[in-house]
Amino acid sequence: MLGGTFDPIHLGHLRPAEEVREALQLAELRLIPARIPPHRARPRVCAETRAALVRAAVADHPGATVDERELHREGPSYTVDTLAELRAELGPVSLCLILGLDTFRGLPGWSRWRRLFDYAHLVVTERPGAGGSLPAALRAELEQRRCTDPAELRRSVAGRVCFQSVTPVDISATGIRRALACGRSVRYLVPEPVRERLAREGLYGYPQL
Repeated sequence: MLGGTFDPIHLGHLRPAEEVREALQLAELRLIPARIPPHRARPRVCAETRAALVRAAVADHPGATVDERELHREGPSYTVDTLAELRAELGPVSLCLILGLDTFRGLPGWSRWRRLFDYAHLVVTERPGAGGSLPAALRAELEQRRCTDPAELRRSVAGRVCFQSVTPVDISATGIRRALACGRSVRYLVPEPVRERLAREGLYGYPQL
């Protein structure tokens, strides 16, 4: 699972997730757009539009699906609630939550963050050469949960942390929104079906075609 505001979705989201899917031989990559993100400002466009862009981004990817459950839930989109629902629905299968390294560092600020390990493994994407320290509480969890063999993720259903090196993709949603607001091209930064819809609907201030 890869959650996020996807405001808008771009190749910096998709390429690392695809590398994780391939490296860990995941059966499915499930993208979960957040309705109300608890840890950041409200997205610039509505949840339904962001979800439509995510669907457009992965429409031709047979291994990817879009899960819109958070769009239909009232209140903030807490990941722990989503994982609890998925665990109840899917039963004793291995679930992996994909997080970027910066997001992982901020995990102690999440609601009921330790409960995440009850429902899923955490797969942390890191770029070569990335450094930085972790909060003490997170280091303590990592000492007992870290695994270096991806096969361990298949032998249990949840509770492990695996770091996966991915290709650096220096693209941000903030930079894309700024470019769109200035009428600049975002070709090759987002999937082409997403770029076409951004232009067609004039999203994020992009001049309509």
